[in-house]
Amino acid sequence: MSLKDVYVRIKEQMNKVIYGQDEVVELALVALFSSGHLLLEGVPGTAKTLLVRTLASAVNLDYSRVQMTPDLLPGDITGSSVFREDTRSFEFIRGAVFTNFLLADELNRASARTQSALLEAMQELQITYGGNTYKLPDPFVVFATQNPVEQEGTYPLPIAQLDRFMFKVLVDYPEADSEEQILRGHHATAGRNNPVQMGVEAVVTPEELITARDTIRETFVRDEVITYVRKLVQGTRDDDSLSVGASPRAGLMLLMAAKSMARFADRDYVTPDDVKNVFLPTMRHRVVLSPMAEMEGASPDTLLENVMDMVEVPR
Repeated sequence: MSLKDVYVRIKEQMNKVIYGQDEVVELALVALFSSGHLLLEGVPGTAKTLLVRTLASAVNLDYSRVQMTPDLLPGDITGSSVFREDTRSFEFIRGAVFTNFLLADELNRASARTQSALLEAMQELQITYGGNTYKLPDPFVVFATQNPVEQEGTYPLPIAQLDRFMFKVLVDYPEADSEEQILRGHHATAGRNNPVQMGVEAVVTPEELITARDTIRETFVRDEVITYVRKLVQGTRDDDSLSVGASPRAGLMLLMAAKSMARFADRDYVTPDDVKNVFLPTMRHRVVLSPMAEMEGASPDTLLENVMDMVEVPR
């Protein structure tokens, strides 16, 4: 079975519940297959939580959710030690991070200290506590959400934290037809929040998922495409409208995402179009606008599109 077949099977299950968010679903699957993390930005009620729960059900993996608040402590996420009277010793109690899919809801409402507690988990796939190292399950993917409207009481994510996310996906309101489909399909199941109760079936095993990840790593990338990626990343650094450009890690993430897109199209090689299709979600959270660009009301996407227009596409 090809990776495209695996992709189609998962997407069919997600389409039973998620309507009008095709790009979000596709990028979530790219992140899953590429061992990346996803930052979802959108107003409440646009199925961000349901998206993660549905994906977990479709691939038969564990899921946990943490509502981020200013008083949340790092140990509430990673775990903490509890003294046991019977053994007269401390026992490490694993936190919510010990799962396959962690939904960090409204991540920018947590304090900087709590946000940083996720850094080691996202990058090293492990937790260190009391001098001991605890491995996280494989796969481990963080889906973090942030609300772009309610800015009061938020702590903006630092660049170091943002750079750990493969994508920043903008979750917008659905189109009119899709919204009617949501109303038509879910008004009778409003009391159900379990995707399994809504007909979602597990169609992929963890072993198939690991095999799919190995397949993506083997996807061929010709030298011209690698040079194209390098020029795009360099273009973000040379643009005077951007005070901070993309890092080498951003280029690696861009290549991995492009390889997943190629496999989803049933190809074993990457094309420049694969790179262009994932350029904006891979880069929009890794660049910082200059003060002048902010005053002029520019957006990261607009400036990144200009970078793409300036870089010659290889044939």
